[in-house]
Amino acid sequence: MNPTQPRLTWRKSSYSGSGDNCVEVAALPGGGRAVRDSKDVGGPVLTFAPDEWRAFIRGVKDGAFG
Repeated sequence: MNPTQPRLTWRKSSYSGSGDNCVEVAALPGGGRAVRDSKDVGGPVLTFAPDEWRAFIRGVKDGAFG
């Protein structure tokens, strides 16, 4: 993360248990979201614009990925 980026507050689902096999999500300024692997917190981060994030959540709820 570079100095001009905001400090992010990461969270993961309470359903994930004590394992580290999940993703963490952080809110971005402007309504977007950042996603990272909980096992590699210093690794790559995916970012989604608000519309992209809403489409992703809609797809999860509709069963589009399973």
